[in-house]
Amino acid sequence: MSRVALGVAVVVAAVVAAMFALWPSARHAPIEATVSVRGALASDSAGFARALAPRPLSFPSDHGPHADFRTEWWYYTGNLKTAAGRHFGFQLTFFRIALAPGVVVRASAWATRQFYVAHFAVTDVAGRRFHAFSRTSREALALAGASASPFRVWVEDWSAEGDGSSARLRASQGDVAIDLEVSAAKPVVLQGDRGLSRKGPEPGNASFYYSFTRMPTSGVVRLGSETLTVSGEAWMDREWSTSGLSAGVKGWDWFAVQLDDGRELMAYLLRRRDGTPDPFSAGTLVATDGTARPLDASDLRIETLEQWTSPRSGVRYPARWRLSVPSADLQLEIEPQLADQELIVGTRYWEGAVTAASSAGHRAVAGQGYAELVGYDE
Repeated sequence: MSRVALGVAVVVAAVVAAMFALWPSARHAPIEATVSVRGALASDSAGFARALAPRPLSFPSDHGPHADFRTEWWYYTGNLKTAAGRHFGFQLTFFRIALAPGVVVRASAWATRQFYVAHFAVTDVAGRRFHAFSRTSREALALAGASASPFRVWVEDWSAEGDGSSARLRASQGDVAIDLEVSAAKPVVLQGDRGLSRKGPEPGNASFYYSFTRMPTSGVVRLGSETLTVSGEAWMDREWSTSGLSAGVKGWDWFAVQLDDGRELMAYLLRRRDGTPDPFSAGTLVATDGTARPLDASDLRIETLEQWTSPRSGVRYPARWRLSVPSADLQLEIEPQLADQELIVGTRYWEGAVTAASSAGHRAVAGQGYAELVGYDE
């Protein structure tokens, strides 16, 4: 899942900005205007490819863009520390969103049917500060884009580039910046059914989805006058799709956890409008040797233990969870490194660094990772 359809959520928030971006004189649209296009975007998939059945994923080509699908995203998150133990979380994500199928027929150099959105965030745990930023730009005049070989995705001077399984991540906004090297320590994980991640019963309501679940990371984080050398581990998710969520689903809770025994766990809970879990909730448990075991809704239990209300938006989010995989004797208590890791960047959602520790009576294990909460602001 990672994002099930965060691309769709970002479309809702950013499509008007992209339409305005077709003209040189304007880059961003009023957030208020996004409401009027919500229904149209949710249903307009005519002319785009659909994820209907598993297909072999091919690298490096699938690291690059899939312009025949409506949306796709490259998602990097991770936990970093200085030599003295100061902790940071980071997020650098890129979304490609198609305004219409096909290729541009206008002669203007500004013309495009594709636009890109990027989100960049840093969690300063010791400083109790969360920094989040967003950019949008058109796929024209080299302002934004993606390529497979060499792998590169960028929005202006924010970028990820390398060979796909490794990359250099760079982003800077004001006095906050990252410059990081990430490299996969495990084989690629094909999520769902051989890379096809179904999100509902409707034909094509699915994405192609793969992950690098453990990526040793090193580089620098800059905050104000401080430039700090850091190291840690990142997680990379990659998805492309056309369909959105089923009509009865309003959001999701997503978790990616790296355990200190060498395993990784990805899990997502799709939430229906009546408050019940959707049966297409799912996940993956990755063994120390990289072997991936798919999990369906019956394999997972996700309970909310505490909640937190944002002082900026008034939205109430879960703030601590119990995540269980009974068949693996795995039960984790998960909590945020910092309560306020809410992004208000055109769209609004919570995504941040978390810690994990086994519950009493279960195999002792600890870990760290990221969680994402979408759909709580209806």
